[in-house]
Amino acid sequence: MSDPARPERIDFSGFEAALRRKAAQQAQAHGTPPVPSALASHSRLTEVELTWIEKKLEHWIRFGRIAQDRILTRRTRVVSFRPSAIFAFVRWTANDYGTVISCIDVVRAIAPGEPYTTLPFVRPGGDILLHIEGWPKVQQVLAAIDAVEAAGVDPCDAAADHWRHVHNRIAAGHQPRPYTMERHRAWLKRREIEG
Repeated sequence: MSDPARPERIDFSGFEAALRRKAAQQAQAHGTPPVPSALASHSRLTEVELTWIEKKLEHWIRFGRIAQDRILTRRTRVVSFRPSAIFAFVRWTANDYGTVISCIDVVRAIAPGEPYTTLPFVRPGGDILLHIEGWPKVQQVLAAIDAVEAAGVDPCDAAADHWRHVHNRIAAGHQPRPYTMERHRAWLKRREIEG
């Protein structure tokens, strides 16, 4: 007879194994390889799930050096970034009445053990350097990215502090200062000294 004050221990091992088998069967039916949970949780890469449903749901990478690219379905893929890589992730969603979500994040991929902030569709998360919502402000960020490229610098190589600056200026309703080649050289020298 069991003690009513002490709950009985339930063995879920059979249930978990059944769930793993079902997930593997579903993945095989859809033509996608199953991702082992142990592998996914210990990956050194930051994964971003991208979806593209024309005029409904559009997630894309504006800049960043992609380390891996895995296609899941015709509309969904997962891209991965190495630790310390900086990338821009744009999310846009609409319904029958117009835009519902419009935002851009500039994120630094984290290394295992580093603290991070969670972000939708980014696993496990990252160091968020810039987060802007609303299409007019997102357009300002896209213009700032274009300006960095016009200065002859790849946006993934620009100083992380520049993206924080852009975030703060746009959030305050001001125009961000341009990122020049002189500022970039100063950033490279600072990184060399700190490194």
